[in-house]
Amino acid sequence: MNKPILHDPLAALLAAPSARLSDPRVAERRPADVEMARILRTAPLQMASDPFNGGIAHWKHGALHDVVQPMTDHVIMTYPTGVQRLERRAGKSVAIGTARSGVVTIIPAGASARWDIPGPVDVIQLYLPHTTLERVAHEADAPILGDLLERTGHSDSVTSGLLMSAADVLEGNAVLDALFRQRLMDLLATRILAAHTGVPTSFEPTMGGLAPRTLRRAIERLRSDSDADVSLAALASDAGLSRFHFCRAFKESTGLSPHAWLRQHRLEQAMNMLRDTDTSIVSVAAQLGYASQTAFTAAFKKLTGETPSDWRRRTR
Repeated sequence: MNKPILHDPLAALLAAPSARLSDPRVAERRPADVEMARILRTAPLQMASDPFNGGIAHWKHGALHDVVQPMTDHVIMTYPTGVQRLERRAGKSVAIGTARSGVVTIIPAGASARWDIPGPVDVIQLYLPHTTLERVAHEADAPILGDLLERTGHSDSVTSGLLMSAADVLEGNAVLDALFRQRLMDLLATRILAAHTGVPTSFEPTMGGLAPRTLRRAIERLRSDSDADVSLAALASDAGLSRFHFCRAFKESTGLSPHAWLRQHRLEQAMNMLRDTDTSIVSVAAQLGYASQTAFTAAFKKLTGETPSDWRRRTR
């Protein structure tokens, strides 16, 4: 696992939740990350979030016997390791499941229930805004949303795999990590709409790639070393498409998602700098936007199987 993204995640989550509850329609609901920090009584091992795309958090917590209060976002979770009994009780309704690899648990926004978990749990959680579900449904010309279904240890290897990738790909690079989270949110929203609502949604396959000129503009934006906005929203707007259709068309044209394309481009830049210049590895990391040499080394080794220093020695 990478180093925690926040120096003091628990303090940051609990610092000023009132500022995030200004909408009177949800004033009685807590942000999901704040409620999870309260009920789990610990800090996440890793967390990344922003106000528009929700958040991803990796927790390891102990036994839990408490009521989860209503939250502003949907919470979708999966379990990287271990096996543990889960019991959710709401009124006279009781759901029992098992936390294990390949299953998901879903707490819809606004839901409240008592949870009894007798022992430790390793869990990755996604905090998914309902507005993301609505946007993806609208962009895909899908039917009106049904209610999101509560799930407790429900078998779903597809959703579980997407969530597991969240813990693997956060690289300590602000631009890459933001693009990854944005795309992951959209992929998860698509999957949730297809498999976990009262009205399952089907999605039509993409109708083709981007026009050559549009693709060139998108790639120029991704390649830019300036402060150009490379968020999915900006890329899609520049192409005159929704985020949903832009990502599908970009992958049809290039074989890669925007995040994967940019990660490959940054890797090629790193290789060129390591091979052709004497720039220090810490400077290469900084120039490519990594938070530290450690984060850059971990990302480079994940893609190449070698550390930057080993690769440089071998190719010179």
